[in-house]
Amino acid sequence: MEDWRLVISRPESGAMNMAIDEAILLAVARGTALPTVRFYQWAEPAITLGYFQSYKKEIDFTRTTEQGVDIIRRLSGGRAVLHHQELTYSVAAPENNRVVGGTVVQAYLAISRGIVRGLREMSIPAEITAGKKTKGAITAACFDSPSRHEITVLGKKLVGSAQIRKYNSILQHGSVVIENEPDLLFSCLNYDNEAARTEGRNYFVHRSASLADILGYTPEFQEVAETLKNSLTGELGINLIPHGITDVEMTEALELYRSKYSTDAWNKKR
Repeated sequence: MEDWRLVISRPESGAMNMAIDEAILLAVARGTALPTVRFYQWAEPAITLGYFQSYKKEIDFTRTTEQGVDIIRRLSGGRAVLHHQELTYSVAAPENNRVVGGTVVQAYLAISRGIVRGLREMSIPAEITAGKKTKGAITAACFDSPSRHEITVLGKKLVGSAQIRKYNSILQHGSVVIENEPDLLFSCLNYDNEAARTEGRNYFVHRSASLADILGYTPEFQEVAETLKNSLTGELGINLIPHGITDVEMTEALELYRSKYSTDAWNKKR
């Protein structure tokens, strides 16, 4: 079994979480860190925008300020995700890694199968959708519809993931939603009128799910993390070694936080 590192982080701000993911990706690319699985939480609600999304078009600035919701741009593509009551995962590995190497789809499927295995161990009938890539998004929200190879339960999207290839390495990260908060998310998105906002919210609720919705209770972060650790170990055939991020990675993450993820130049660039 190939040795990988497991990092379980304390809750951080949105900007710091994105900075840590990139710092780990850089360390893995340089060969100074093992391929890494990271599980993390959010110190306060935050919305991440996909790399190509328009901040001005998608976000209601006044409402996000009133709600105390941070807005951060991800390295990866996709649509807006509200991060709060969830387990967020990231996987960083070289592109030629034997476990998750290959094409974008091959890497995506390998990781998704590990997550699905864990969800099924929690008695959640999760599956990987085989449908076509979604075109013509109904709303700016990621979870309003499943794209090809994403994780669903009874046709509803449960896990949203995105992948970026950079520095000859892979970063895939995604949200395993513990509790949905559609009112908070849709209060922060930009709409021409309240009727359109309500329609978008209702569509989202119809097409998305959370662990609490399926299980009938709200599982603890540690319970979900332990289950996914075991399922990724078994499905990917890796040995996950618990370890914190290094001092070098933290220094780089702090610099990325200051110079990139906490700045308007990055977050409002498009």
